[in-house]
Amino acid sequence: MAVNPGQKVKPTLASVAELAGVSVPTVSKVINGRDDVAESTRGRVQLALARLGYESPVQRRLRTSAPALVDLVFDGLNTSYSLAILMGITNCASTENVEVVLSTVTPGKLKSTNHLEWSSRLADSGRRGLILVTSEVTTDQLEAFARRNIPVVVIDPLNPPPSGFVSIGATNWAGGKAAVEHLIELGHRRIGFIGGPDAAECSMARLHGYLAALRANGIDIRNEYIRSGNFNLPSGVRGASALLSLAEPPTAIFAASDLTALGVLDEARRRGLRVPDDLSLVGFDGTDLAEQSVPRLTSVSQPLQEMGRSALRSVLRLANGEQLESLHVEFATALVVRDSTAPPASAS
Repeated sequence: MAVNPGQKVKPTLASVAELAGVSVPTVSKVINGRDDVAESTRGRVQLALARLGYESPVQRRLRTSAPALVDLVFDGLNTSYSLAILMGITNCASTENVEVVLSTVTPGKLKSTNHLEWSSRLADSGRRGLILVTSEVTTDQLEAFARRNIPVVVIDPLNPPPSGFVSIGATNWAGGKAAVEHLIELGHRRIGFIGGPDAAECSMARLHGYLAALRANGIDIRNEYIRSGNFNLPSGVRGASALLSLAEPPTAIFAASDLTALGVLDEARRRGLRVPDDLSLVGFDGTDLAEQSVPRLTSVSQPLQEMGRSALRSVLRLANGEQLESLHVEFATALVVRDSTAPPASAS
C-alpha cells in the first residue's frame, strides 16, 4: 500500500508482533488480558504497544464512551492557586459531561515517571486526555501520550513545552512589569523580588518583567535584591529575611505568588515592620488570599478559573480531532491595588 509522506500509519497486530519479536496470537492474548503469557513476553508486547500507539477496539470504545474521562494532575492541592484552577476545571466538567480523575504528585517526581507505563495505563482505562498543572514533563513523556492518542495540556508548565504541545498560562512578563511600575510610581527605587524556582518559566517571565520595569525607569539592577524560592510561604519568609537583613534593604518587595507574599508579610511583622508604612508589598495570582490578608494585598491577578476551563475545553477539542487556533494560550493579567502598597516612608 502506498503511503503519502508524513502520513501516520495505523499500527496493526502484525507490526506490534514484529517489534516485540513474538507471534500475532501472542499479541492478541496480551491485549485481551490472557494469563497464559510469560511476564517477560508480556512486558515486551506492552512496550511495543506503547511505542507504536496501538489502540484496540475495546480501548477505542472506552475512549469515545460518555461520560469522557480526563486525568488531572497537580503537584499539590494546598494552595489557593491550585484550588482556583481545580474549581474552573470541575465547573466546566459538570457542563461538558466529563468526569475528572484527580491526583497529586510530589514536585519534581513527575519528570522521572515511566512514560510508557503511564501512557499505557491511561489508554487502557479509556482516558480522553490529561491536564498537568505546574509540572515539569519531558519530551519523551509527551510523545508517549501522543502515540496513545491521549492529548495533553499543561497549565503554567515549569519548563517550556516542546514544539507542538499545548500550554495555558498568563501574561507573566506584563504582570511583573505592571507590579514594579506601580511601586516605582509610588516613589520606590529599592525594590526586591522573590520568585519561584529558577527553572520555572512563569517565574522567569515575572522576573524579566521586574527587570524591564527597572531598566525602563533608569533604576540600577541590584543582584542582592533578587531571590528565588518555591512559590510558597516559607520561601517568602526566607527571601524577606535575606532582603531585610541587607545593609540597605528594599523599601518594597514584589513576590511572585500571593502565598510567597504572605511569607514576606509574616517576616515583616516579626521584625516590627508595618506594611505598607515601612514596607510595600505586591503579590501575584490574585487569589482569595490577597483579599483576606491583613492588610489586603495588592496583587497581579490572573484568571485562574478561566485558565482551568480553557485547559479542559482544549483537551476535549483535541480528543475530538479538532485543530486549536493556538498551541499556547496566554490570559491577560491585571494589577489590583489594595492596601499593601504606599509611597516609601522617606526619600530613597
